[in-house]
Amino acid sequence: MSDNLTTEVVEDQADAPAEQAPAPKKNRRQLLEREGEVAADFLETLLDIADLDGDIDLDIDGDRAAVAIVDSDEGRVPRRLVGQDGKVLEALQELTRLAVQSATGDRSRLMLDVAGHRAARRAELVEIARTAIEEVKTSGDSVDLEPMSAFERKVVHDEVLAAGLESDSSGTEPRRFVVVHPAQVAPAAGESAEPADGESGADTAGEAVPDASEV
Repeated sequence: MSDNLTTEVVEDQADAPAEQAPAPKKNRRQLLEREGEVAADFLETLLDIADLDGDIDLDIDGDRAAVAIVDSDEGRVPRRLVGQDGKVLEALQELTRLAVQSATGDRSRLMLDVAGHRAARRAELVEIARTAIEEVKTSGDSVDLEPMSAFERKVVHDEVLAAGLESDSSGTEPRRFVVVHPAQVAPAAGESAEPADGESGADTAGEAVPDASEV
């Protein structure tokens, strides 16, 4: 091989583009932060269009993004964004999840709060769960609670699990409710061991698969 040919081969190799290393995969926290940012942009745009006051707070709650519309210096968040029994909030959360899914390509399980509605309701549910737990421990019998949303059931399930008892969900939406059992007592025949989105308790192994009904 001539010197000229050798030089050409070396130059060709030098000009060839180097293989690019694959981009590092984002960890779970980075993905949740991205969800929150997309949700914040969507909600800020929505508030601007509707000419409503409110600031956006972002956080990570366990394994999901947590987004809240809170009162701003300019004014309070309109409580109509919560609606009766939180129904407007539920719809707004679902719209926000769809906006995040459209931007990221992944299904979102973010939680949305408006004006502290969920935080206040969570405190109430903890008390409801604790009352039921004491009743079960005293009587040794299972206790049925009132129908709740998936978010509300999850709060109760978590509290029951922390107390060392068991719980599952029974009934169908929108009348689905939590049943609190003494420890080591299996659900009765016909009761569902399949919780709704985000629920956790003795009837779940790990994180539940979300559905569109969850708040």
